[in-house]
Amino acid sequence: MSADTGPTTAQDRSDTVAAGDPPRGRTGGLFASEVLTLFRRRRTQAILAVLAGVPILIAVAVKLSSAPRPGEGPPLLDRVTQNGLFVGVTALVVSVPLFVPLAIGVVAGDTIAGEANLGTLRYLLLAPAGRTRLLAVKYACTAVFCFAATLTVVLTGAVVGGALFGLRPVTLLSGDAVSVPESFVRALLVAAYVSVSMLGMSAIGLFVSTLTEIPVGAMAATVTLAVTSQILGGIPQVDWLHPYLFSHHWLDLGDLLRTPVVWDSFVANGRLQLAYVAVFTALAWARLTTKDVLS
Repeated sequence: MSADTGPTTAQDRSDTVAAGDPPRGRTGGLFASEVLTLFRRRRTQAILAVLAGVPILIAVAVKLSSAPRPGEGPPLLDRVTQNGLFVGVTALVVSVPLFVPLAIGVVAGDTIAGEANLGTLRYLLLAPAGRTRLLAVKYACTAVFCFAATLTVVLTGAVVGGALFGLRPVTLLSGDAVSVPESFVRALLVAAYVSVSMLGMSAIGLFVSTLTEIPVGAMAATVTLAVTSQILGGIPQVDWLHPYLFSHHWLDLGDLLRTPVVWDSFVANGRLQLAYVAVFTALAWARLTTKDVLS
């Protein structure tokens, strides 16, 4: 997996440094370059394609079968035939336990370990990027991918759902009906909620990525931690631990589908993720700033 880095290789990195590319000396230029590199990779494009396939699969399966009864299948599945906008939201709910964390784990685990494995980390630090700035840019790129991943699911679901079931005013969980534009905004809010939910995991992946030069190992460790967190969250005997798990609020997005919107879960989730980001980016910084990568 680590060999599939798309168009950017170690030679590309060294050629850039040798050419004295000025934008790499600035944070904005470095960030733009890293984002472009990330989304040009075939692996990234394949991950987004797989995520886009989830709402397509759900929409086609529901279209070809009888309408599910309330309580059957994932949350909101029974509302898909009533309104195509529910396809994206349902697909996101389905993807949160496994597909989205898997995608984020692959990208976050590759941030530093991938560069070290290719031998390009020393070139980035000699650009000069600086270790702190490089770490910040790498995490920012992972955060951008979090939003890109969830938007891919929601937007694909809206397009496919609209084509198969049509778009009309949505009846929310509170029983109130909202217009199509407002319901689309609610779907984007759900996507934003899930994206924020992945920020803590992204920081964990960044830290793990500084511990090894084997990207696959960092990816596997990050995804394993996400699965473990969810398993612990389902064990009542350790309920004292649940509020501290980074996956604790992942599925608390129903409040965004009520009128008026209840922001309590969004705020609580944001605070929890911010705590994880602060702790694990600090650990990643401490590790990278003391790591010998130039020899």
